[in-house]
Amino acid sequence: MPVLLGRALLTSLLLLPGCSAIGDSLDDSDGGLSYTAEGRASYYSSRLHGRRTASGEPYDETAMTAAHPSLPFDAQLCVTNLFNGRSTVVRVNDRGPFVGNRIIDVSLAAAKELGMLRAGTARVRVETCELES
Repeated sequence: MPVLLGRALLTSLLLLPGCSAIGDSLDDSDGGLSYTAEGRASYYSSRLHGRRTASGEPYDETAMTAAHPSLPFDAQLCVTNLFNGRSTVVRVNDRGPFVGNRIIDVSLAAAKELGMLRAGTARVRVETCELES
């Protein structure tokens, strides 16, 4: 039942005006989470450093973290900047973004890795990724 609710939430979010994510998928047929989307990313302001995230932990601008509207906390996401090909791995620890047509907010450190500081936003591909232990 929770999977169906998650899919319904994701579908309803994507139907909101201004949402431009394409190629979205949410599949758990292998027992794991699979997600892929393309859309616009932004990054957190430095003035939020130290404030609590939705997961309860403080936002750390030097950590590789992100906000996503529906994926579970601690999900590992591979984010690729489609303009320059740079990519990084982030961990979901917050909810958002709350600005139209954006699919993810990344930390300042992740934005540096992606090469999106000057522009402020970037067109990205977001995918769940498995990290080797």
